[in-house]
Amino acid sequence: MRNKNFWILLIMLLTGIVLGGFMGQLAEGVSWLSWLNFGQSFGLDSPLVVNFGILVVTFGLTIKITMASIIGVAVALIIYRWI
Repeated sequence: MRNKNFWILLIMLLTGIVLGGFMGQLAEGVSWLSWLNFGQSFGLDSPLVVNFGILVVTFGLTIKITMASIIGVAVALIIYRWI
């Protein structure tokens, strides 16, 4: 069995998430593919702002998980197992 690198897996998973999300956005306008963009968003709705007087720091994070991004992750895992 070959020694597989963790960083390759991480890059493949991130690529699957990004490409799946992109495909979901593209499929949003097509009526019979609109289910690919179905998902849930979670995170901070409005960013958290910390004002230190001379420095203002803004924190914000929102994650949207769609059906297309889940399919993208599954394809990335299959490709990772294959290589």
